[in-house]
Amino acid sequence: MSTEHTWKTDERRKEETVEKTFDTTGEALCCAASVRLGGALRVLAARAGLSDRYDTVMAGMEHLAASLDGGELDDAVLGPAFGANWNLGTRYPDDLSGVEFFRTGLKIVFVALVHTRPGQQAEPAQGLEFALEAAEAWPTDVRIGSFTRLADFELACQQEAEARLRTDGLAALWKLTEGRCEQYRRVAELLVG
Repeated sequence: MSTEHTWKTDERRKEETVEKTFDTTGEALCCAASVRLGGALRVLAARAGLSDRYDTVMAGMEHLAASLDGGELDDAVLGPAFGANWNLGTRYPDDLSGVEFFRTGLKIVFVALVHTRPGQQAEPAQGLEFALEAAEAWPTDVRIGSFTRLADFELACQQEAEARLRTDGLAALWKLTEGRCEQYRRVAELLVG
């Protein structure tokens, strides 16, 4: 075997490792965004009478998050989540506030679930973009620390999540995500009264 062939093989392995690491990081951040915004989505789903379907979706996202910690993906959980998410946004009544947030927020879940399928074109970065779009669509001002716009809060959350994941790992990311999910839940509770 030539030195050049060995070098190219080693380089290819390094590239595959970097791509896999990036995919896992991107997928973790996308999954964290869906869970984070899920705090508000769950409240809005309950108000619209869509809790059962939304709970199926979130079970899939929680399963996906667990798989990032080394668990196996189970189509018996992911399939129903994908199916429940498929037209959930269209079932949200147009006359309820938060409709654009709800519909755009569900696109994050779609990206995260589709990304688990081999050969699919969805990229985790799309999910993060949808998270920002959903936050931009929030119909009112918010009060979260120094933030009055949900979009500004979401951008800060994404930056914080990436830093936490890189420095402290997945467990720290999930702990941070739980706290931010609660903040989203409280914002939605104020909206629905």
